[in-house]
Amino acid sequence: MATAAKTQLDLAEDTSLPTSFSESSEFDLMLACCANKPDHIRALLGCPLGWDRLLHLVDHHRVLPQVYGALSAFSRSIPVPALDVLRSRYKENARKALCFAGELLRIAAHLESAGIKALPYKGPVLAQTLYGDVTQRQFSDLDILVHPKNVPKAKAALFTLGYKSEIELSPHLEKAFIENGYEHSFRSPQRSTLLELQWRIMPRFYSVDFDVADLFSRADTITFGRTALPTLRPEDLLLALCAHAAKHVWLQLSWLCDIAQLAKSPCLDWNAIQVEAKRLGIERIVTLTLLLSHRLLGTPLPEYFLPNCDSERTEESAVADEILRVIQRSTHYDTESPPYFRLMMRLRERRRDQARFLWRLVLTPNVSEWSAIPLPKALQPLYRVVRLFRLTKRLASEC
Repeated sequence: MATAAKTQLDLAEDTSLPTSFSESSEFDLMLACCANKPDHIRALLGCPLGWDRLLHLVDHHRVLPQVYGALSAFSRSIPVPALDVLRSRYKENARKALCFAGELLRIAAHLESAGIKALPYKGPVLAQTLYGDVTQRQFSDLDILVHPKNVPKAKAALFTLGYKSEIELSPHLEKAFIENGYEHSFRSPQRSTLLELQWRIMPRFYSVDFDVADLFSRADTITFGRTALPTLRPEDLLLALCAHAAKHVWLQLSWLCDIAQLAKSPCLDWNAIQVEAKRLGIERIVTLTLLLSHRLLGTPLPEYFLPNCDSERTEESAVADEILRVIQRSTHYDTESPPYFRLMMRLRERRRDQARFLWRLVLTPNVSEWSAIPLPKALQPLYRVVRLFRLTKRLASEC
């Protein structure tokens, strides 16, 4: 990315969506709704549509609020049964979102009273930040970031609220998990809430090493109801969302919708984003994410990025074409397969990051290895051998 001062987004020559982006009218209609293109919506509603297929796509891409909000203006052109299903699902999503928001406030207050600094992000905080309304985004869990040193204390605080850890580890494995892992999953049986307690933005083996201490030191505050909550500053949030979407091969359109909404903010410091992306080695990931958002949703591109979108011969354009086909298929992508690992390598622009990714991927044990073969503390280093053996065996069976 070329150096750029703090700037608002400028439009490329043509940010309108094509009349037919894919071979699926249902997919095109979903895109038009997410991009808020009334003329495209009206034109596509005049085409033969499979409403069951559309409902499946909306569910897969988790864009129910965007699609229902856009289609409700065309209610006379939509079959009553399909509109009823959308309305019912929208109301249920709104109810869940409000419940999640209330639970987040309860958890945040409890962690604060226990002296634990926490940064909620994604979930209801992201919905409020981007859309000004927690019901205007689909999410199914809460994500809270803490300092690694505070993980044991945060776990204990969550236990007192009735949360149960989804994995149980011995003390020495728990320490290794904090060193090598990135999140603990908890559930509240009483409230049916999934909570992800994180101490890294990404799993360690991806070699995208956000500095958690820096994220806390430059955090912003969002007013949530009558409560002020700390959260990631917009520039850090955009980078975190780009990295998260890339980790999942951008499979859900909702992630691109969120990034597109955030990228429209006139307050973003694109120079700071560029500097931090370069430090993290994710300039290609950010470029790809913005390019995908532009091609799918017509999102304006940053001024410094415009020259890149004119070249169809760049590596980013080639990878973007592949990812677009994956998104259009709207199916599961095997993130334990050789093609996935090769793609993760291609997403990194620096050879040292590619080498670290491979090294950590091969030699960083996780819960699967610890569960497969229980070893005493003295033999814990052998888990690297177990990891290498199991990974080699799995990859060999798929080649």
